[in-house]
Amino acid sequence: MQRESVLGETDPFLVFWGERHLCTLASPRADGSLHQVPVGVTYDPERHLARVISSATSFKVRNLEARPGSRVSVCQVDGRRWSTLEGEAWVSRDPAVVAEAVRRYASRYREPRANADRAVIEIVVKRVMGNVRPEREGIVP
Repeated sequence: MQRESVLGETDPFLVFWGERHLCTLASPRADGSLHQVPVGVTYDPERHLARVISSATSFKVRNLEARPGSRVSVCQVDGRRWSTLEGEAWVSRDPAVVAEAVRRYASRYREPRANADRAVIEIVVKRVMGNVRPEREGIVP
């Protein structure tokens, strides 16, 4: 049976990245070790962009602001299905960019709690791994 997302999408990769799954974000610390935390992630196939909303004071945001363009990955798993998106991370506090990330988060998960000091981590996806693969060209780089 073919699954379908709430938006009517049937590509297995986009369906999977549209389902409600918690993810992990792995990013490098200053000493080279990994900082890995649970997050909510949304994926924009037109821009090949993964987004994570967070408090601007969180370690992950401060860590990535100190090292813009760091290579990071986000991963989600559901039983035997899994997918990892890897790319360069940039932090934005721009209100319009944050609002778009919040809108997408609310569509996938739920309306996030109010937070006047919110930032968004934008990951320019360069590589995709996993056993959930897109069927159409152009969904991933």
